[in-house]
Amino acid sequence: MIKNTKTELDINSSNMIPLHQTTSRRRLDHKREAICIFGTGDFGRSLGMRLLKSGYPVVYGSRNPKNSTLLPSGAQVTTHAEALKESNIIFLAVHRENYDFLPALSNLLDGKVLVDVSNNLKMNQYPESNAQYLSQLVPKAIVVKGFNTVSAWALQSGSLDANSQVFICGDDTKSKQQVMDVARSLGLTPLDQGSLLAAEEIENYPLQLFPMWRLPFIITAGLTIFFFLYCLVIKVIHPYVEKNKDNSYLLMVSIPNTIFPVVSLILLGLVYLPGVIAAFLQLYRGTKYKRFPEWLDKWMLCRKQLGLVAFAYGFLHVFYSLIASLRYSVYWSYVKYVAEEVKKNSSSELKMVWTWRSDAFYASGILGFSVFLLLGITSLPSVSNTMNWREFRFVQSKLGHVTLLLCTLHTALLGWNKFLYPSRYRWGLPPTYLLSMVIPCIVLTLKLVLIIPCVDRMVNRIRQGWERKKKGPSDLNI
Repeated sequence: MIKNTKTELDINSSNMIPLHQTTSRRRLDHKREAICIFGTGDFGRSLGMRLLKSGYPVVYGSRNPKNSTLLPSGAQVTTHAEALKESNIIFLAVHRENYDFLPALSNLLDGKVLVDVSNNLKMNQYPESNAQYLSQLVPKAIVVKGFNTVSAWALQSGSLDANSQVFICGDDTKSKQQVMDVARSLGLTPLDQGSLLAAEEIENYPLQLFPMWRLPFIITAGLTIFFFLYCLVIKVIHPYVEKNKDNSYLLMVSIPNTIFPVVSLILLGLVYLPGVIAAFLQLYRGTKYKRFPEWLDKWMLCRKQLGLVAFAYGFLHVFYSLIASLRYSVYWSYVKYVAEEVKKNSSSELKMVWTWRSDAFYASGILGFSVFLLLGITSLPSVSNTMNWREFRFVQSKLGHVTLLLCTLHTALLGWNKFLYPSRYRWGLPPTYLLSMVIPCIVLTLKLVLIIPCVDRMVNRIRQGWERKKKGPSDLNI
């Protein structure tokens, strides 16, 4: 009996506690603290399900505890007052209009962490943020704003890739840390945004529609509409007015295949133009410690979006070019040309100049789009995160300017010497390819100035902290 008894004891413990009891104690030590949720709507149910899967005991506080058929199994449902006794962290998943039950629970909320996950229907709907209003409503509670940028669907399905970041703000550091620990255990990435004053910005964030894409979309839409009307005038309206010729079929393929590369090249030039302007502005000021104008700051912040839209338009140009030769109008033109040559009983010789031009045109286009594709791939977070800053800068800056050069060369070879012929200027309007080359040529010219060794050396010194000293009265020989 003594031998059997020893085998059931933990011989490594000084208190000789049975092994099954020590195992139970370890499990209790790792048991997570219970979480309370006020609100049984879609978000409250999804959050509770996610917390249960992560090992948290969940207690729901409800006005009607009996109505709990939709809540996740394994969660307790009690009244608000009873639920507050079970947890120190309470997630408030109700709208601001339904905060009226909280003042009666003010004493029970004393010292507890109240996490506000609410959102509004429109930006700046109230004079103060919901979290600030909540802190005034129940001053004894420690209010923390967070989890309002995560959708109920993402919590329930586990698809958190698109919105895994959780913005947290509050006036108590320890309480914020507790909420951030809960977020990490759910597979989320918490970001500390500071005090509760940041709650207004956090609440407005889910209501913003593509904030970083707004300016690129406006620029792209403006350029697209302008060049559509421009091509409509010179390719459809002009032939109809001057020669009574119907070219309306060009609206389907030819005009789009003119708009896409033109807008793509201009957008690509706009990606690198603000960097060049910033470099010359720093040279003029002789320091990097002065803020750029607001318009330049906004322009530089949306360069990635401009580049991606430019790549999308370039991609469309490639597809449209592949089907260009399959159209009936092109086939008819080829047949007509051959028939006329047969009637004349003549043939044209191979012109080496045009042969070199066409091959160079296609080669520059293929190479330009290939490097453009590389720029698009490296802009993906999964790829850019594997590169250091120098590698990323080399690809996006050095190869980016090479892409701009190749695409500009591709456009110049398309136009060749057509700009010399007055007949190309219909109603005095220049060809579209000339307009598309204005901004890229400006960027390339200015960049050529910046890479001059003496200029490049000065720019690097300024960006490393050197400042040009201004001469004061004591430095002047008067």
